[in-house]
Amino acid sequence: MPTYRPGPVSLILAVLVALFLLMPLLAVIPVSLTPSRMLTMPTGELSLRHYRSLIEDPRWLDSILLSLRIGVVSSILSTALALTFSLGVWMFQPRFTAALVGFVLLPMVVPPVVSAVTLYFLLTSVSGLTSFFGYDTWLGVAMAHSVMTVPFATVLILVSLSQLDRRIDLAARGLGASVWERATRVIMPNIKFGIVTAALLSFVLSWEEIGVTLFITSVNAITLPRLMWMGLRDNIDPAIAALSVILIIITVLVLIARSVITRQRGAKA
Repeated sequence: MPTYRPGPVSLILAVLVALFLLMPLLAVIPVSLTPSRMLTMPTGELSLRHYRSLIEDPRWLDSILLSLRIGVVSSILSTALALTFSLGVWMFQPRFTAALVGFVLLPMVVPPVVSAVTLYFLLTSVSGLTSFFGYDTWLGVAMAHSVMTVPFATVLILVSLSQLDRRIDLAARGLGASVWERATRVIMPNIKFGIVTAALLSFVLSWEEIGVTLFITSVNAITLPRLMWMGLRDNIDPAIAALSVILIIITVLVLIARSVITRQRGAKA
């Protein structure tokens, strides 16, 4: 079967479109090297002062560690809830499956402001009972993030389950396997890619969440997106541009590593 190879005109157009789409990202690089205290393009010399500030200022490291902690806990919680719900719906097929799925997916369609206000009143009410879990606590933020990410994890796991042959589960059931054994030894190993993808997506969504976080935090639980937002609102700190460059580099390295691993697996197959 002949393979299609794009011509030189198509390649040039593709490169031009890619450069046009990447220009906002590429513009961050020189901004991060400005010696000025404001967010401006460098006019003469270049400086790494804003990269040093990311290391010297403890607020940045604290916010990164807090966002990582919240993201991991939120990812585990949301993936566990989504997996439990999806397995129950897929295995038992209740009468009101569509209504149950629609209820779980509500946070995905409800405006974020409505969800943020609802979570704000919920966490402030919980704060009256305990200071360990509630408003402006990292556990409260993790819970709120899991509420927002459960629908996305549920969709991914349900899609993985829809591609699984139900006869596998029926065979395990006919051989006398319990519900727990069917779920953990038969179904979950066959949808592990969907589970891992749901966990990664939940972590990424929690890592970049800012709308809900602004409502449910104040001075204690300062996540990385909130600190960046504060820097843009108060004094437009160029350290935000330096941090953006670092995040872009990490993302590109992850994509390159994924591409290399995928190519190696394809070559072995």
